Amino acid sequence: MAQINPSILSADFARLAEEAEAVRGSDWLHVDVMDNHFVPNLTLGVPIVESLARATDIPLDCHLMIEDPDRWAPQYVEAGAGSVTFHVEAAAAPVRLAREIRAKGARASMALKPGTPIEPFEDLLPELDMLLIMTVEPGFGGQAFLDIMLPKIRRTRELIDRHGLELWLQVDGGVSASTIERCAEAGADVFVAGSAVYGAQDPAEAVRSLRELAVKATADAWWACGH
Repeated sequence: MAQINPSILSADFARLAEEAEAVRGSDWLHVDVMDNHFVPNLTLGVPIVESLARATDIPLDCHLMIEDPDRWAPQYVEAGAGSVTFHVEAAAAPVRLAREIRAKGARASMALKPGTPIEPFEDLLPELDMLLIMTVEPGFGGQAFLDIMLPKIRRTRELIDRHGLELWLQVDGGVSASTIERCAEAGADVFVAGSAVYGAQDPAEAVRSLRELAVKATADAWWACGH
């Protein structure tokens, strides 16, 4: 089943509780955490996640674009995140970190930047609940989708299926009505959408429309036959 996770990076930060309510019906609320070190942008941190978790019943999907996630990621679980994503490029001990996130009660997810191949991390996949393929360079919202990531999404789906894993495959970056079907066809089943949702007149309707497109594309996709 296709999942749509609106990214509050594209929301009005002064009205986060209302912006969360505006996308009621979403599967998760995607929270981009940036530290101005791992990526050249600074967003929000643990206190905002704590406040947001109290303000909405939509589960929070925290994407940590930060240095030293081994130290900081567990705090986001404690702050109320239901899923925490760390970047493999920044993690010192990704298996240990994934296990710690799971032990604290959240879903463990690992992200790959566009230039990071999936193949070296095949053995790590059973330790994860979700894998995130970045379809733009992390750091800023509103970027154009990188079509060259589609073969990587497909290869990742092939690895997931080869190992028989119940692993969600998320894409983030430039996901919109014009790109979501290609992502679904390639193998993604969780879609982060920022400006495509919060830039719409009716964000909740944008979520429904994106989900319909993804579900339809998935039904016809090569990888979905046995799912």
